[in-house]
Amino acid sequence: MFYHIKELQYDAVPSRPDPAFARKLQEILGGQFGEMTVMMQYLMQGWNCRAEQKYRDLLLDTGTEEISHVEIVSTLIARLLDGASAKEQEMAAADPLLHAAMGGMSPRQLIVSGLGALPEDSEGVPWNGRYTAASGNLLADFRANLAAESQSRLQTVRLYEMSDDHGVKDTLAFLIARDTMHQNQWMAAIAEIEAKEGKVAPGTFPKERERREFSYKFFNLSRGEESSKGRWACGPSMDGCSEFQYVQQPQPYGEPAFLKPAPYSVHDTPPSPLPNPNKC
Repeated sequence: MFYHIKELQYDAVPSRPDPAFARKLQEILGGQFGEMTVMMQYLMQGWNCRAEQKYRDLLLDTGTEEISHVEIVSTLIARLLDGASAKEQEMAAADPLLHAAMGGMSPRQLIVSGLGALPEDSEGVPWNGRYTAASGNLLADFRANLAAESQSRLQTVRLYEMSDDHGVKDTLAFLIARDTMHQNQWMAAIAEIEAKEGKVAPGTFPKERERREFSYKFFNLSRGEESSKGRWACGPSMDGCSEFQYVQQPQPYGEPAFLKPAPYSVHDTPPSPLPNPNKC
């Protein structure tokens, strides 16, 4: 059961209208790594979770919080659009000062949503459920969650640096702080699962069925050897099962990819033979 209380989790009160920045905020609402994505990602992972109850609760607690973040960003967008009336939009083309104030506003926020937020990114691309990952494998999913929170925090920090509005920056500072927590919680959950199941996902595949001679080799497939200086090129592998090997100019292990001519399908008609000029 879900329930809603009227108070926002945190304030979303800009100092002044700014339709152009409202459009920018659409990215962290309906973009690939926006609040709508992580909300649905965590909720779907939680609803599908068959692991220990603590992991289900972790996912649903965080997914439910993300609903509140969708509300915060949507409210902030709507308030930044306050004052951008249809009449003002019509006058913008004739009034240079008004045009400067309205420049960069998404027309869809005026025409479609009536000065409200939209389930789309800053370019007007609709939010897509394919942005989400919910595989049923906790280690793979939690790593996807960490990546999503990393991208989300990066984009929110960039928006923070683009704004000079105290109210907007205050709201974004809260969202940045929550992204800090969420990155840390996914790292903690990942470490806990790795300690039990190993670092490579999925941990259930029998290692003897891998072609183990290829499991820890780094192939240098570019000119130069700069990549040999990384931690991935030598020393113990991260899963503790072997040693990294650096392979300079690796040779192909397969045969040339020559394909047989495609046969005619049952629906194809073979080409007619050329006429024989010597035949009556």
